[in-house]
Amino acid sequence: MSSPPLLRGAPARTDITGSDVTGLDAHGPDAAELAGITGRIREHIVAMCAGPEGGHLGGSMSLVEILSVLYFRVMRHDPQFPGLPERDVLLLSKGHGGIALFATLCEAGYFPAEALDEYARPGSHLMAHPHPEIPGVEIASGSLGHGLALGVGYALANRLDGSDRRGFVVMGDGELQEGSVWEAASVASAHRLNSLTAIIDRNGLQITAGTETVNSLEPLADRWKAFGWRVLEVDGHDAEALTQALTLPADPQSPTVIIAHTVKGKGVPFVEGQARSHYARLSGRQHLRALNAVRASTGGDHR
Repeated sequence: MSSPPLLRGAPARTDITGSDVTGLDAHGPDAAELAGITGRIREHIVAMCAGPEGGHLGGSMSLVEILSVLYFRVMRHDPQFPGLPERDVLLLSKGHGGIALFATLCEAGYFPAEALDEYARPGSHLMAHPHPEIPGVEIASGSLGHGLALGVGYALANRLDGSDRRGFVVMGDGELQEGSVWEAASVASAHRLNSLTAIIDRNGLQITAGTETVNSLEPLADRWKAFGWRVLEVDGHDAEALTQALTLPADPQSPTVIIAHTVKGKGVPFVEGQARSHYARLSGRQHLRALNAVRASTGGDHR
């Protein structure tokens, strides 16, 4: 089997203008267009979870609006040149949400939809977690607790370069039980890294149970404030609320964290809000049920 065409290789351009780049410098999709995009992303996710190896269904479905708003309305990036020096950087620290990232990158134009069909198959670059051989992926992730520290490194490098690039780190809420997250949070605040935004996928569940049962995180907003961060809380499935939060002017004195309240397994009623949705291998019947549910909730077939 030949590998899908996913390797990097195109040189970065240096003649970029606002019209070349997706994000704040370009017109983003309106509510109806973005709903179509999120619908297609969810269809891709359930299709990958119906493949021979299955996938991380629950924590991918809870990420869909977060990623679609970032890639289609907020971030400065160019799918034709993933190494664009002026690009904003997205680090998916919760790497087990990788199939949501793959589906979003596909819809954004980083690689063709046919590549998703090869997910988890021999010879494919798409596997359970992201890695940098995939266009648009900055870091290998999946070992939890590392992403925010890497985001701090990117933000410090941007400052030294005099760059206005923004950095976004998407974390799971269970991941916040890692001590390295709070070490990085302290450093980011101490250095006033206001180009850095952390986004917490606050779906309340981790692989075994609820986060508050395993190791309570609350009062989560107060904890981040105590570490010197500006804290915003939004409905993580409300694209307009996410857009507003992610496009606010930076606080000159501190980094920003957005606590996005989400539902694990969003869009698939038979696993919504359940820890068992963490990893799923959907049968043909379950795939059809999930696909029908996604289409019903987003207004039809988005192919």
